[in-house]
Amino acid sequence: MTHTDTLAGERHVPADLPTRIQHYIDGEFVDSVDGATFDVLDPVTNKTYLQAAAGKKADVDRAVSAARRAFTEGPWPRMLPRERSRILHRIADLVESRDARLAELESFDSGLPITQALGQARRAAENFRFFADLIVAQTDDAFKVPGRQLNYVNRKPIGVAGLITPWNTPFMLESWKLGPALATGNTVVLKPAEFTPLSASLWAGIFEEAGLPKGVFNLVNGLGEDAGDALVKHPDVPLISFTGESRTGQLIFANAAPFLKGLSMELGGKSPAIVFADADLEAAIDATIFGVFSLNGERCTAGSRILVQREVYDEFVERYAAQASRVVVGDPQNPATEVGALVHPEHYDKVMSYIEIGKSEARLVAGGGRPEGFPETGNYVAPTVFADVSPDARIFQEEIFGPVVAITPFDTDEEALALANGVKYGLAAYVWTSDLRRAHNFSQAIEAGMVWLNSNNVRDLRTPFGGVKASGLGHEGGYRSIDFYTDQQAVHITLGPAHNPTFGKASAPAH
Repeated sequence: MTHTDTLAGERHVPADLPTRIQHYIDGEFVDSVDGATFDVLDPVTNKTYLQAAAGKKADVDRAVSAARRAFTEGPWPRMLPRERSRILHRIADLVESRDARLAELESFDSGLPITQALGQARRAAENFRFFADLIVAQTDDAFKVPGRQLNYVNRKPIGVAGLITPWNTPFMLESWKLGPALATGNTVVLKPAEFTPLSASLWAGIFEEAGLPKGVFNLVNGLGEDAGDALVKHPDVPLISFTGESRTGQLIFANAAPFLKGLSMELGGKSPAIVFADADLEAAIDATIFGVFSLNGERCTAGSRILVQREVYDEFVERYAAQASRVVVGDPQNPATEVGALVHPEHYDKVMSYIEIGKSEARLVAGGGRPEGFPETGNYVAPTVFADVSPDARIFQEEIFGPVVAITPFDTDEEALALANGVKYGLAAYVWTSDLRRAHNFSQAIEAGMVWLNSNNVRDLRTPFGGVKASGLGHEGGYRSIDFYTDQQAVHITLGPAHNPTFGKASAPAH
């Protein structure tokens, strides 16, 4: 286990760090109606470093009213796609130009390593640029019956979109929802995660500078059970896009049902990485190390179950454990750090409890607790590897959402498939093999919304993103995002004589 030189005692604090965060409603920063706030902790010291306004139903009502007014009376939904696209490109330019500052604040607030936070900031800019281009290039269907009928499709923005985002890579995941929601002409109310509200507070200034009309973007901070719940239950919010854990997704599903809302939910994952004996082992080890330990292991698509064919199992486990032990843990702001501090002491306790469970279920081959030499403050967890994990073990079945991986052997393709599909989740999967036929057939049989063959998680923004089973409902990405944030209206035009069956003329009374 290695660690960087900069530890919690020498914590770097970004310049001009705010001590309070407000809501942003109808173009203005405002406190909660009742004045309530909540504490936000620095994950390296676990000390409160700012107070954020704690939104409740009254605050959500104000934000939705502003967004609804901007939708019904404002220019945004009525702009030409090219006009909206120009503003989205300006947003992307601003995010790119401030990437270092965004990354610094994101890393401080979330505990993400600074280099990875920088990559997420740049990805946020690319999300806006992608949808800015897509709405200009977008085409819709036309269906023709020559001389008789023409049918075409109109796409129309739906209204106020409620966006509820998680605390892992918060700024990037906010952009993933904000980009298509705004591009298609909707107005939005964003409810960021309470653990990490800092970077979300920067959107207001970016949007104002880019020329987004007042009321189009609104931000309400607060707890999920207060602000998030009020947003889901608001009758004037027809769309909810949520990223988070599966249990919260079930609650949202139930609470949105009476209103028949459109839902897009990307939920939890326990994604398998399947390594066959004919795989490039070095590439597979590098990718699966990165796949579970990047972003501190706090990622929904983490390959947290590695299934390895028996012929190469012992070699894989030995090499994997040795490399995991060399992963650099340290202060999130140090560029050498590969795993930083987990986001919050509550989450740290959860991950550590799973590590203790794992010690009674499997063979610990790397990590297993707080890294050596680290002070007792801060949410640091050593990259932890369990081998010989049974498929009925809790660490095999349940999402841990931290730098913890379970490795399990298999003998046949059929056994590997049963193990891969043997959990309630179905978000992502990774397959490592040099057999082309096996690669395609196996990936098709896996119950997962996304599969990467001989690859780490490299996302093409045009492709569908989403899961099956307990991992989600619906897909976003490319045209799937356009579909979610728009109504598709079919228009039918008769080009010839009207084809009207005649009722009521067969026995007209004589006069």
